[in-house]
Amino acid sequence: MTTVEHRRAPNGFNLVPPPGWEVIPLHSGTREAMDRIVRKAVAQLPVGFPKDDIPQARLKLTQELKKVVRRASAKGGMTLYLPTERLHGIALPVSIVASEPIEIPRVRPESGPEAVLAALASEIPGAEVRELDDTAALRSEREVPADPEQGVEVAHRRVEYLVPIPDSAPDKYLTFSYSALIAPGSDPAFYDTLVELFDAVMSTFRWSYS
Repeated sequence: MTTVEHRRAPNGFNLVPPPGWEVIPLHSGTREAMDRIVRKAVAQLPVGFPKDDIPQARLKLTQELKKVVRRASAKGGMTLYLPTERLHGIALPVSIVASEPIEIPRVRPESGPEAVLAALASEIPGAEVRELDDTAALRSEREVPADPEQGVEVAHRRVEYLVPIPDSAPDKYLTFSYSALIAPGSDPAFYDTLVELFDAVMSTFRWSYS
């Protein structure tokens, strides 16, 4: 008698952000995570920072966090990763958003996610297929110019990973989006380094079955 192996889809994932980053869940616990980040930032204000200015600094940071959270939530985000500590004195203008799973139809009824990724890779300039935790994933990278009319206030470098969820039915995919704001006249090599940082973070990706 042949035993049929019944596999199940993972029910989550694990991603290890760099030191000095914070994770903000966008479904529940969002307010608590934001409050923690604000308290930590206030506690790290430089010695000699005027006490009378602390409430205003706290309010400004809270408003900025709310803006970033709203933007990520509006795009279907479920988890937001943000750097909250400076790197060599520099505040990194970057973020990572893990979005809700989406369904993508198969190229052919008998084909799997690999065929979908290959088809997308042929249509997206610079896209390539990589592997994350034994799963084929599509990586793409592009520069998005500023376009206030489309809601893009600042130019940024965007890198995305499209990851099919193994054994999901129908086929579902996770999207991880990385954005780095581009300051006018800045060194492109700096943003190349930030992209390498994101790729390093994605190399820590693991499926969770717990």
